[in-house]
Amino acid sequence: MRKDKRWLVDTEQLVLMLIGTFLLAFTYYHINFQNHLSEGGFVGLSLLGKYLFNFPPAVTALVLDIPVFILALILKGRKFLLNTIIGSLAFSGFYELCDRFSPLHIDLHNNLLLAAILSGLFTGIGAGVVLRAGGATGGDDILSLLLSQLTGLKIGTVFIALDAVVLLISLIYLPMMETLFTVVAVLIAGKVITWTVNYGRSEEPKLRVPVAVKEKTARA
Repeated sequence: MRKDKRWLVDTEQLVLMLIGTFLLAFTYYHINFQNHLSEGGFVGLSLLGKYLFNFPPAVTALVLDIPVFILALILKGRKFLLNTIIGSLAFSGFYELCDRFSPLHIDLHNNLLLAAILSGLFTGIGAGVVLRAGGATGGDDILSLLLSQLTGLKIGTVFIALDAVVLLISLIYLPMMETLFTVVAVLIAGKVITWTVNYGRSEEPKLRVPVAVKEKTARA
């Protein structure tokens, strides 16, 4: 029986996604969580829903992720969706391992600027590596990628914009200082993501969509 290559994962891609997701999980736990930096993206929206309406964050994140995953399947195909599912599961697994077993504690409460710089650098590299390998780590990453390729904006710019909006709204319940330093981390991460994804490439990859979809959504 002939195998459907759309559901196969390249070994090199898999290794890169594991490296990227591990770096992301390590940074989010040891830098962001341990030093009380805030969260942007769908995680930030989930926490906002918990604060304002007492919605369970896990349910909110799932509700946000599902339509974006469906959109990714339509526009980017099965292989991208499979890579994204692997990336999401790997990130969750690595984060859980850090939470349960890591003895390392990086205390940067007295130097949040350094924490923001390290967070921006490492999350930018981690997310960039995953995207470069053809996957993502969640619905907000997919949304940023799709918006970048549909609008022509740099992917890091879209990451910055989406995270900044969520963080500014989150000032309703989050401490001002930690949130502002998280914005600094987001700004750095956005630039690093763009650099990582495009390093060694002459131009950003173009969005590939089925002919039927392309006819219905003509680009300016």
